[in-house]
Amino acid sequence: MSASELYIGLMSGTSLDGIDGVLADFSGPHCVVTHHASAPFAPELRAELMALNTSGTDELHRAALAGNALSQAYAQVVQTLLEQSGRPATSIRAIGAHGQTVRHRPQEFDGTGYTLQLGSPALLAERTGITVVADFRSRDVAAGGQGAPLVPAFHQGVFGRADETVLVLNIGGISNLSVLGADGNVLGFDCGPGNALMDDWCQRHTGHAFDAGGAWAASGRVLPTLLASLLDEPFLRKPPPKSTGRDLFNPQWLAHHLQAFGDANPVDVQATLTEYTASACSISINSYKQDSKIVAVCGGGALNTYLIARLQATCPSVQVAATDALCLPALQVEAAAFAWLARQTLHGLPGNLASVTGAAGARVLGAVYPA
Repeated sequence: MSASELYIGLMSGTSLDGIDGVLADFSGPHCVVTHHASAPFAPELRAELMALNTSGTDELHRAALAGNALSQAYAQVVQTLLEQSGRPATSIRAIGAHGQTVRHRPQEFDGTGYTLQLGSPALLAERTGITVVADFRSRDVAAGGQGAPLVPAFHQGVFGRADETVLVLNIGGISNLSVLGADGNVLGFDCGPGNALMDDWCQRHTGHAFDAGGAWAASGRVLPTLLASLLDEPFLRKPPPKSTGRDLFNPQWLAHHLQAFGDANPVDVQATLTEYTASACSISINSYKQDSKIVAVCGGGALNTYLIARLQATCPSVQVAATDALCLPALQVEAAAFAWLARQTLHGLPGNLASVTGAAGARVLGAVYPA
């Protein structure tokens, strides 16, 4: 098998729950994930990455060290994948490493804006002995785009169908929707919050990093007035192309909305945040579903059974199911996408879709750090 057809994809998203990695084989007509590994963040690294989402003391120094620590953690996941597969590092053409997004402000300030993913690709290349492709989003932003989402082109190749429109909903820290038209046209954009608000609130009030299966939320009741306040967020009504992150949907944003609800029971707030996440997604789904019969869900949110049930209730005309029911497990999709993006880069092929990001055109994405 040609080494050039084997790629590793690494993803750590805005949920800040850890790293997912896949070994993907592109030797055939479709991407085949042969191995998958994941690793949680060490508590101190997670806390520092969370803190770096906002301005703070000596943040340039702290960001550089956090990037090093992240790359060391990435390297451990790569090593696990190599051990699982029994393959040497020399058999892997490249690693696609997303990095950790800590700021995402495209088109703001000077008209171009920026997106910032922490990580040290050079260190990762040194630790693994494998070529690394990183910094995928910046070129799209430089071309006038949002820099996100980048996964719809990959979704089209994996999940697209010639006979119907397929919707792919990724629920990470932020949620994004890919609309894969039966005619080959693709649209994609961020819907709003995914796990970010729910996880932050759960951590604060229960000590658990996330609400497993949505069980805590399911035991509460939705607060209609609070839900209405959250749904008044202008981003939800903004037409695509659009993207967002913790720059908007963060604890400070939530605290502003909670000012009038100081005596609210925390479990009821969790129920309301879960309903809000489902509602933000359903607004997009119901607006762009076309003739679709299925919403394929990936990302960590696919494991939140209560959230999925609320999504199904708010989108009754489509079937809501994890991507496992199609061809790729929900927790492997984004990492596989960055393996694909690395392959696109090394083949000199575009990784973005201007119809999704709003960029001036197709662009080869990423910076290459040779082995």
